[in-house]
Amino acid sequence: MYSLLLILIYLAFISLGLPDGLLGSAWPSMQPEIGVPLSYAGIITMIIAGGTVISSLLSDRMTKKLGTGLITVISVLMTAVALFGFSISGYFWMLCLFAIPYGLGAGAIDAALNNYVALHYASRHMNWLHCFWGIGATAGPYIMGYSLTSGMGWNSGYRMIFFIQIVLTVVLFFSLPLWKRQKTQLQGAQSDQASARVLKLSQILRIRGVKYVLLAFFGYCALESTAGLWASSYLVLERGISPEIAATYASLFFLGITVGRFLSGFVSNKLGDKKMIYIGIAVIFVGIAAVWFPIKADWVSLYGLIVIGLGCAPVYPSIIHSTPSNFGAENSQAIIGVQMASAYTGATFMPPLFGLIADHINVGLYPVFLLVFAVLILIMMRLLNRTVGGSR
Repeated sequence: MYSLLLILIYLAFISLGLPDGLLGSAWPSMQPEIGVPLSYAGIITMIIAGGTVISSLLSDRMTKKLGTGLITVISVLMTAVALFGFSISGYFWMLCLFAIPYGLGAGAIDAALNNYVALHYASRHMNWLHCFWGIGATAGPYIMGYSLTSGMGWNSGYRMIFFIQIVLTVVLFFSLPLWKRQKTQLQGAQSDQASARVLKLSQILRIRGVKYVLLAFFGYCALESTAGLWASSYLVLERGISPEIAATYASLFFLGITVGRFLSGFVSNKLGDKKMIYIGIAVIFVGIAAVWFPIKADWVSLYGLIVIGLGCAPVYPSIIHSTPSNFGAENSQAIIGVQMASAYTGATFMPPLFGLIADHINVGLYPVFLLVFAVLILIMMRLLNRTVGGSR
C-alpha cells in the first residue's frame, strides 16, 4: 500500500507538469485566432501565477481541513476543468477566466504533495517526484505539438491533456481510502501535524530562518526560469550561435534538470539534503562560468547550459525535503505553502525584469543576472543553516 500510494503521488506530479508548457507551445497558433497582440500571453501567465500564489498561501488551511488526498483530487479536477475551458475558448476573456482555476489548482497540489513527501518519504523520492514533474512538463508540449502538426489544432491539444487529467482525477478519487489508511498508520509520528493549528503569514515569518529560506526559494526559481526563457536569445544575440542550435541546447537545460533529479535520487539519502544543495549550487557556478567565459569555442557555452540544469536539479527538492527537519513537522505545511508562493513570485517577475535589461542595456548580462541569484541562494542557505543548526 505504501508503494502504491507513492506511485499515485508520482502520477499526480506528472499531471502537475503536463499543463505547464502548453500555453507557450500553443500561443503562436492561438494568438491569430483569438485576435489579440502577441504580448497578451503574459497576461494569461500572470493570472495563472496569481492563482498559484494565492492557493499556495492557503494550502496550510485547506490541507489541514480536507487532507492531502482530497486536495490532490480537487486540484487535478480544477486543472482539468481549466484545460477544457481553454479548449473551447474563442475569446481572450474566456482564456483569462479559465486561467483562474488553472492557477488555483496548481498551487494547492504543489504545496500539499511536496509537504506530504517531505514528511513521509526519503529524500530520494523528493528528487524523483520532481523528475516526474519534468516528464509531465516535457510531455505536455509534445502532445500539443502532435496536435498542431497533425492538423487537429490547439483546441484538440488542450482537450487531449484534459482527458488525461480527468482519468487521473478518477484514479486519485478512488485512491482516497489509501490516504486515510496511510494517515492512520502514521498516527503519533509526523502525520499528527495535520491537526496542528493553522499559522498566519505573520506568524510564519516570525519563525527563525523562514525569511532566509523564502529568499533562497525566490532566488532559485528566478534563476531557473530566467535561464530557461532567455538562453536562446543570449546564445544567438551575444555568442552568435545559430537559432536552430541555440534552441536545441536551450531545451537541453530542462533535460539537465530532469536527468539531474533522477540521478540525485540515488545519492541524496547518503549525502543528505544540505550537501545536495551545496553541491547543486557549486555546479550552477561552474555552468554559469562556462556560459560566461568569452572564448571562441561555442560548445563551452552550449554545454554550460546543461551544467546549470544539472546543478539546479537537487536544489529545489532538497530545500523542500529539509523543511520539516529545519522548522518542525507541525509547521512544514504552512512554510512549504509560503515557499511555493515565494518561488512562483520569483519565476513570474524576474524573467520579465531581465527582458527589460536585455532591451535597454545588453543581453550579454544574462550570466551576470544568473550569478546574482546563485550568490543569493548560497548566502541565504548559509544563513539558514547557521540559524537552524544541525538539520541534515
